[in-house]
Parts: sequence; C-alpha cells; structure tokens
Amino acid sequence: MPVKIRLQRHGKKGKPFYWIVAADGRAKRDGKLLEKLGTYNPNTNPATIDLDLEGAVKWLQNGAQPTDTARAILSYKGALLKNHLAGGVRKGALTEEQAEEKFQAWLEEKAKQIAAKSDNLAKSQAEVKAKVLEAEKEVNEARKAKAVAPVEVSEETTAVEEVADEAPQTIDEAANEAKEAVAKKEEVAKKEEVVAEEQETVTDVEASKEEE
Repeated sequence: MPVKIRLQRHGKKGKPFYWIVAADGRAKRDGKLLEKLGTYNPNTNPATIDLDLEGAVKWLQNGAQPTDTARAILSYKGALLKNHLAGGVRKGALTEEQAEEKFQAWLEEKAKQIAAKSDNLAKSQAEVKAKVLEAEKEVNEARKAKAVAPVEVSEETTAVEEVADEAPQTIDEAANEAKEAVAKKEEVAKKEEVVAEEQETVTDVEASKEEE
C-alpha cells in the first residue's frame, strides 16, 4: 500500500488549517488517514508548525513519500535530516551519538535563524507602525491647520469690521470738535469787537471832555 505524508485541510473558509497526516496514497485528500503527525497553521507569521518528529521519521523509513508541501515542512522541522542521519547510522557511517550531536547542532542553528527572522519581523512591524503613526500625525496636523485657517480669517475680518465701524464715529467726533472750535473762535472774536467798541466809546467821551 503506497503511503503519502501530506496535508489534510481543516479550518474555516478563508482561514485554512492543516493536519499533517500519513494516508493511503489512493485515498481522497480529506479522506481516511493512517496517522496524524502534526498540524500546520499558515495564518500566523511565521507559520506555526507542530510535528511529531519521531513519527514522521518512522513513516519515512517505512517508505512513505511526502508531497512537495509536506516535504518542505518536514525539511524545515528537521525530519528529513534526522532520517538521513538514521540511514548513516544503519550503514555504520555514524554512531548514534554522532548523529544525535549533528542533529542537535542543526537544531541550535535553526533556532538562531528563526530567532533572527522573528527579530527582523518585529523590527519591520515596529517601523511600519511608526510610519503609520507619523502619517496619521501629519494628517491630523493638516486637519487642524485647515480648521484653524477659517478662524484666523474670521478674526482678521472682525478686526477690519471693528475698525470700519469705529471710523465714522472718529470722523464725526473730529467734525464736531472742529465746529466747536470755530464757534469758540467766533465767540471770542465777537467779544473782542464788543470790547473794541466800548474802548472807542470811552475814548470819544474823553475827547469830548477835553474839547470842552
């Protein structure tokens, strides 16, 4: 019976979630399975993979053939490497200790790569978030400037209107003051004329007395 290691789809529409399974190669994709080996969730970043490493290696040793996607997942989790090292042990090229040492060294290196990728992803997300916040800040400032502009124009217009309202009053006041000044001047002139006439009368009287 040909056995394949492949993905079996589960999850909601638009958010697929997969089981990693060993199944009869002649069965339908979502049909009966022989063993569930793990899960694969592509909805996270990075994707979440949970794999029974020993179970996957056992099926590989028994001749199970992974599909392309399943092979990529098995390689990512180290199942293909562990199967290769197990073959070297069977052939006597490696001891089990050496094979385990090599595998652990690979796991450590892989963990560093994953950590670096996660750090870069977090950094990128932080940069994107900062750019988004900066863009939002610029938009808000532009809105504030747009909202303040009419107010400033309105204040300037009000000031001009106030000056215009005050202008006629200032002109009227100046005209009244001028009229009052002219009236006072005329009154003073009249008084001066009266005084002059009185002086002339006094002079005429005194002259008449001297003639007598």
